[in-house]
Amino acid sequence: MRFVSADTGGGLLTEDYELVGLIATAAVLVEKPHRTASLSRVKYADPYNYDLSGRQAIRDEAYLAVELAKETKPDVVHLDSTIGRIEVRKLDEPTIDALTITDRGKEVWKDLAKDLQPLAKSFWEETGIEIVAIGKWSVPVRIAEIYSGIYTAKWAIEYAKENGKAIVGLPRYMKVEIRPGKIYGESLDPREGGLYGEIEAKTEGIGWELYPNPLFRRYMVLEVWRE
Repeated sequence: MRFVSADTGGGLLTEDYELVGLIATAAVLVEKPHRTASLSRVKYADPYNYDLSGRQAIRDEAYLAVELAKETKPDVVHLDSTIGRIEVRKLDEPTIDALTITDRGKEVWKDLAKDLQPLAKSFWEETGIEIVAIGKWSVPVRIAEIYSGIYTAKWAIEYAKENGKAIVGLPRYMKVEIRPGKIYGESLDPREGGLYGEIEAKTEGIGWELYPNPLFRRYMVLEVWRE
């Protein structure tokens, strides 16, 4: 099977490792053997003006995934929202009320469904491709999460070149390496079968360091500075 998936990850941090806002939404095309992306796209957000309720992330993921899916024609689209593998085109208010999620989560999805249900329904009618809210159980979603971390590193490089320094947090259980002309990222979870990704980037003129976030287990911090 061929999958398109999307996820948002990576955040700008203060010197005290507090989250300012999220940075990168990545959409990926994943094909067998399902360890990395055949193609990727990114949408950057303004971390200084970010809605951390979840609405902005899910909305950005859906629209970016559909954009990539129109180009690549996968078998299915996976979104990073764990609400029971439900097709987004079916998310009317009674269905949302029946979900086994928090009341706050239901309110978020009722708001999101105003845009995303018509989007998913129209896309399904045009292509026959379902958009499924499957969440972290999906390997393609995890690959998208890794790519969001890689693109966060790319954003940090550009930010540091302009402002002198950047401190960003990566998604859970992953690391990055800044190499000449590219950025490589991989899962740190040995149970995931070696998931990884790589993108091209202008990496000259910077220094970098990767280390564990002292406030949150399972997360790594990337510092980048202009040399």
